[in-house]
Amino acid sequence: MQIKKTIDKIPGGLMLVPLFLGALCNTFFPNAGAYLGSFSNGLIKGTVPILAVWFFCMGASIELKATGAMLRKSGVLVLTKIATAWVVALIAGTFWTHGYMVEGGIFAGISVLALVASMDMTNGGLYAALMNQYGSKEEAGAFVLMSLESGPLMTMVILGASGIATFEPQLFVGAVLPFLIGFLLGNLDPDLRKMFGGAVQTLIPFFAFALGNGINLQVIAHTGLAGILLGLGVIVITGIPLILADKFLGGGNGTAGIGASSTAGAAVATPMLIGEMAPEFKPIAPAATALVATSVIVTSIVVPVLTSLWAKRFGTNKVSNT
Repeated sequence: MQIKKTIDKIPGGLMLVPLFLGALCNTFFPNAGAYLGSFSNGLIKGTVPILAVWFFCMGASIELKATGAMLRKSGVLVLTKIATAWVVALIAGTFWTHGYMVEGGIFAGISVLALVASMDMTNGGLYAALMNQYGSKEEAGAFVLMSLESGPLMTMVILGASGIATFEPQLFVGAVLPFLIGFLLGNLDPDLRKMFGGAVQTLIPFFAFALGNGINLQVIAHTGLAGILLGLGVIVITGIPLILADKFLGGGNGTAGIGASSTAGAAVATPMLIGEMAPEFKPIAPAATALVATSVIVTSIVVPVLTSLWAKRFGTNKVSNT
């Protein structure tokens, strides 16, 4: 059976298929973890520990050595993406105190938490693939810093800096420490970087399944249209500043900017993690998770199309490898 190849044909499939299976499990067998106990319960309910290992391995996979052009390009894109999400949080925070979500209408379910989580992380794998096709080698290598966005830290910083939430200092340290330890070990020993880095992809289905077990399919159905609108909003709201930053600060033609206007698959984990650290967000975390998951799908489909059209219209920075 070609299970892996079939999953790979689905945008963000490695994350979204196990997430959906977990949601099925939680919807129809909500007590399965408690009933089975032991290791099965660990897989079903172990979102945080599995993600902790994933963050460690993600840190270990990043090599410190990078050219100045790559650092410049990635730095511009990452900072622009984070700054845009912060501005959105400031604006939205004036309407939704503590991230309370919209209760009715086509925007039902959307909250500050969902907005920030979907906007502050770029799908690094999608970006790298697009730049390999439509950009230069330096632009393709710019995803080196995009991994630093992974995890709840940037979302915590944005929510805290905008006055929407308050986090104890040790929570910031706890959120980034596994990543930093992995980063240190991976750069001290290339063999460790290779060993731990190879586990990054492997762990994604496991934490995605555990995340899905925190979602009821009724929530996904209820937030479907809002999730589509959120995904399109992510492309427009983050894409315009990214294109401008790429052209005027990054030395590109905007192709890298539009290619970075996606929602990262790892962002699906953020609402639940924020809910664990800030109890006021816990009630809205399931809806935010469903919204971000939909945004991942929408941006994974639309961003490649827009990047292709943009590159054909404004030319590419493609550097021949021959």
